Amino acid sequence: MQRNEISLTRDDLTSSYAIIRHNIRTYRSAGVVVVVSGRHSAESELKKFEDSQDSSDRHEGWRYFIEKTNLKAGTDPAEATQHRQAELEGRESKALKETKPPIFPSPDPHR
Repeated sequence: MQRNEISLTRDDLTSSYAIIRHNIRTYRSAGVVVVVSGRHSAESELKKFEDSQDSSDRHEGWRYFIEKTNLKAGTDPAEATQHRQAELEGRESKALKETKPPIFPSPDPHR
């Protein structure tokens, strides 16, 4: 392998990746725009989205990022967005249940 080559694992080659559009200023997500197979394909698609993005759109804060997913490549973006949202809400709910509130001693009624 040459020094400038990136070593890809089997997982990188066979896993699915979603490209998500989001706004870094408002933290608003516009959802999944595409689901592809393989890390290299995801990076290539991401570059296509970034290269075709209007400068005013980028100035408004819209960006794209890659996220590994268990969805199949080619999944409808609206369906992928709903699945991702449900997954995020499930993780958030689990985290809230696992977070225990701080325990404060009860006030001394004799003071």
